[in-house]
Amino acid sequence: MGSSLWAGISGLNASAKQMDVIGNNIANVNTIGFRAGKVFFSDVLSQSLSGGASGSMQVGRGVAVEDIATQFGSGSFETTSNATDVAVDGDGFFMVNDALGATYFTRAGAFHMDNEGYLVDTNGYKVQGYCYDTATGALGSTIEDISLRNVQSAPSATTVFSVGVNLNSDTAAGDTFNATQTVYDSLGDKHTLNIAFRKTEGDGYWGIEATLDNAAVSSQSMHGVTFDSDGNLDDVYTATAIPTAAYDGSAGDGTYTVAVNTNKEGQLWKDAAGLILTRTGATTWGVTTPQGYTNATATADATHIYLDLDGAGGADITVTLADTWANNDTVSIDINQSGTAATDLTLTIPTLPNGATIGTANVIDWNLVGSDALSITGYASTSVIKSLSNDGYASGLLKSLSVESDGIISGFFTNGQTAEVGQICLADFDNPWGLKRMGSNLFAETVTSGAAIMNTPGASGLGELTANSLEMSNTDIATEFINMITAQKAYQASARVITTTDAMMSELMNIRR
Repeated sequence: MGSSLWAGISGLNASAKQMDVIGNNIANVNTIGFRAGKVFFSDVLSQSLSGGASGSMQVGRGVAVEDIATQFGSGSFETTSNATDVAVDGDGFFMVNDALGATYFTRAGAFHMDNEGYLVDTNGYKVQGYCYDTATGALGSTIEDISLRNVQSAPSATTVFSVGVNLNSDTAAGDTFNATQTVYDSLGDKHTLNIAFRKTEGDGYWGIEATLDNAAVSSQSMHGVTFDSDGNLDDVYTATAIPTAAYDGSAGDGTYTVAVNTNKEGQLWKDAAGLILTRTGATTWGVTTPQGYTNATATADATHIYLDLDGAGGADITVTLADTWANNDTVSIDINQSGTAATDLTLTIPTLPNGATIGTANVIDWNLVGSDALSITGYASTSVIKSLSNDGYASGLLKSLSVESDGIISGFFTNGQTAEVGQICLADFDNPWGLKRMGSNLFAETVTSGAAIMNTPGASGLGELTANSLEMSNTDIATEFINMITAQKAYQASARVITTTDAMMSELMNIRR
């Protein structure tokens, strides 16, 4: 009967311990990342009544708690509004370091940024992974505290731009339509790039005048565009003006040079041989207009003639006079125009005062006819900007974050750019049941668990991450209530064994009377 008494007591102890585990599981039903415990029992070494080694007639000595094992099955996911809340869909643990550098492991992915720019958990422990390397512009290769303290989007100089416009074919010669957009230099400073389309006297011909911050660009590969009879972009062209001959009645007198004013080659839209200017006074010259330049006018001072080819104002060609000139002397200019099938253009930008550059060595490309170029048309409808684009941007500050399934942390910056700024890493173990609970949703590595095997989410059998989600406790309430009833009944039954054994022993003691 002594064995039954001790067996009953062991049953009480075992059932009480089971209730401790059940109570802890239920208490943590709302704890994120919590892993429920499960009690495993074993019988105590039996006693052989026969005294032999055959194993017959053995009586057990009760029950013992063999193990309280952590259950690592996944819990359900809860959606949140915090972009840095993440859950592991599969195997693996987040790694976090305390202030002393000790590493712990957790399934609780409630992360946020602290006041020093580190990604931390609810304990303030720093999440481990790869950081953005400002020197290489890529993620590093060493697992460390994830810090976004110095993350910033570097500026990018504009190297290519495109302009989508319709230029009204009914526009009067000399009228201008402007397409202006903001471009960026290598330091992230903004500049205003303006493309002025000036209608010429030729049908379908538009000159191009490019300026940066209201200053003419140093050079353009082409200076005008043409449209076919359907209003589609056809050719690009450029032209030059050259002196031909002067006549003043006496040999050796009256020399001159000719220069096309910056960006005005677009107004030289047609070949013209012998564009003659005749001196009518000390500062007056008349124009004989051949081959299409029907509105050409000239103004002059004592040493210059300023030729406005379309009569809309502004000097397209400047003639610089030297030596002696008299009334009725003439200046003759030839205009040579060269056209080719529409192609991408280049602009050469003057040296910027801040020492920065735009494009490649201050040469910027105009994507005019590429597969992704914005279209330019010449229809008989209102001139309008349809769209503008370029690839430059200023520097930007970190505005928001998102986490991808592979742990990549992407930053969205105030300049509209998105870039990888870090990556969360996970750890797994050969024997996760050997991990030691440390409280605060944390586990610690032990000799039994083996060393942590670290990798990125989704690699080497590790689970992927789900953003804007938290993994809840894996406690199953229904199962716990059933276990609670079973533990209660076992406890009551063990108590009955004790009281019954006590009654039997009392009856034995009464035999003496």
